[in-house]
Amino acid sequence: MAEGLAFAPQSLVEMAADSAKPLLRSVASPPRKRRDHALLRDAQRGSTEALEELFRRHWRRAHRAAYLVCGDPVAAEDIAQESFLAAVRALERFDRRRPFGPWLHRIAVNRAIDFARARAARAEQGLAGMPEEPDPGRPRQISDELTAALSGLVPEHRAVIVLRYVLDYTPGEIAQMLGLPRGTVNSRLRRGLDRLRPAIETGDEGPIR
Repeated sequence: MAEGLAFAPQSLVEMAADSAKPLLRSVASPPRKRRDHALLRDAQRGSTEALEELFRRHWRRAHRAAYLVCGDPVAAEDIAQESFLAAVRALERFDRRRPFGPWLHRIAVNRAIDFARARAARAEQGLAGMPEEPDPGRPRQISDELTAALSGLVPEHRAVIVLRYVLDYTPGEIAQMLGLPRGTVNSRLRRGLDRLRPAIETGDEGPIR
């Protein structure tokens, strides 16, 4: 099934470039969800075209979330693409009655947390190298102040903030995605927002939107 598909990483790179173009943020409607279910059905049957359409629909938000959690635009692109490939490899086990987006976002955010933890460990050992310059490849509409504030959070707090205020998941959904008690999610949200409050209050836009 998915393993036999001619869906190479190079095609992901090309589609990622198209998906990175600025798009208006919209809320998914029930018809859109039905189309995703149909695409998942076709993808499970071996349709490369269905996989490509799923990628175009969901990669941009997965990339945005990965970037905000890991803080590295190059790593975020790799994480988003690798997360999609991991989802493709597991399609045979996926219940297509469930929404595809949350599943992909869970994979991407968990991988971004792992990357951020590993980078922090290298920094503690003096192996992080020179500080990175601001990268023009980061997602648009994210201020320098907010990016800096997010980077000051531990990865676990960063992840719940991104899932709640960028991807619009409820605390209960976040708890299920990350395998955490809901109280832990709420606590991390409060602590993260307390740290972000100065950047939010001085900015012209709403929190992390």
